[in-house]
Amino acid sequence: MKHLNKLLFTVMMLLAVSLQAQNSNNPWAISFGVNAVDTRASAGGGKNQFDSHFSQLLNVSEYWNILPSISYLGVDKSVGKNFSIGLRGSINKIDKFVVYDRSNANSNSSGYVVTNPGDLMYYSVDANVKYSFMSMIKSKVIDPSVRLGGGWNFLGKTSYGSINPGAGVTLWFTENIGLALESTYKISELITDTRNATGDRFMPDAPSHFQHSVGITFQFGGKDTDGDGIYDKDDACPEIAGLKQFNGCPDTDGDGIIDGSDACPTEFGLAALNGCPDKDGDGIADKDDACPDSSGLAAFQGCPDTDGDGLADKDDKCPTVAGPKSNGGCPILDADKDGVPDLQDDCPTVAGPASNRGCPEVTPEVIEKLKIQARSVFFNSGKSTFKVGDAATIASLDAMKEILTNYPNAKFSIEGHTDSDGSDVLNQKLSEDRANAVRNVLIEKGIKPGNLTAVGFGESKPIGSNKTKAGKAQNRRTEVRHVGSIYEGKL
Repeated sequence: MKHLNKLLFTVMMLLAVSLQAQNSNNPWAISFGVNAVDTRASAGGGKNQFDSHFSQLLNVSEYWNILPSISYLGVDKSVGKNFSIGLRGSINKIDKFVVYDRSNANSNSSGYVVTNPGDLMYYSVDANVKYSFMSMIKSKVIDPSVRLGGGWNFLGKTSYGSINPGAGVTLWFTENIGLALESTYKISELITDTRNATGDRFMPDAPSHFQHSVGITFQFGGKDTDGDGIYDKDDACPEIAGLKQFNGCPDTDGDGIIDGSDACPTEFGLAALNGCPDKDGDGIADKDDACPDSSGLAAFQGCPDTDGDGLADKDDKCPTVAGPKSNGGCPILDADKDGVPDLQDDCPTVAGPASNRGCPEVTPEVIEKLKIQARSVFFNSGKSTFKVGDAATIASLDAMKEILTNYPNAKFSIEGHTDSDGSDVLNQKLSEDRANAVRNVLIEKGIKPGNLTAVGFGESKPIGSNKTKAGKAQNRRTEVRHVGSIYEGKL
């Protein structure tokens, strides 16, 4: 029978240490503190079995053996589902051994006698399986538990096994540090004889006993890679710091949508648009909206079509007036009735053929009028400055400007000429300066610079004899020549 009991003890020890470990928050715990051994439970006596074993449990001063120092060290490992396995070693000194003997003169009122067996050293190594009720009671501070295991006890020269049911409570000051209070009943009767029948009954052999302990427990080992306070096992984004309400995932823009599901993770947005903003409130996310500041239509990528002509305002040359797409969204207007729409007409108020973009063509008669006016522009002798106060010159320049205004798409050359007086070099420069002087005045009066060029021919193209005064006067002149359209080479 004794061997059967020892076999049962061995099986329970193997059960305690062979569970497969699983990860949990801070799966490891180390505890240390003070233990007390009470041998009264195996002394007998009492009114019944319960009274024999469990009465006077808190008779500390009379029955408890306490070594005033750190006297136990334990290591526990969580295995999941509120279970953990543990291993503990303890040391004590037995100077209070309790027996039941009412006939003894030294017995107390309950019949128990406390003797000193010789300050026997006590050692124990225990393994257990513990179950915590902390999650069941939904507490973060109070952690009640029960345990079952086995151990091997050394008492003086005697060693023996025990089966160890127990209970305890840990009060957690922080998530990692707690105060542990535990009581274990180490039952040896099921494994070995508890008293030496032929020896001194006042000397311990293999007594069952209570072992109580109080100590500090440190939990550790929980992994939190991103340091956000959420353990990796519970963290949906273990490598990126996040928020508890999002299972450890970040919400950078604070819009309530985690970055991993947010199409615009750095901009506060709407859930309906996958976390993207919609400044103009047209239901199209700004990132997909070609006009994010103006409420528009999905058909136009969020851009408005104010006149409803099927052309987005940004592409509509007349956004407030409906018109065909072929005309840039503008109505087809032709103010001068020349058959060229105003938007394509460079001269919308003056009729002209489509071949000349709606502008009148430069005719020989027009060139002749320009020449007449150009020849009435007079300069100071030998200079490129106009004669001050010369009415004819002022009138001619104004007349040239009026004529040229009607031909905005035509290019003209202002040509300067001189008589033969003076050197060729001087005459060439003078003719160029005079041509530029006329060009500059016309530009100042509103003619586009690109429509006018200036060239000087010096004395090389006379129209009169340089041998007569009248002929020289004819040769000192400016002329205007039509040289084409500003669109030549571009159409």
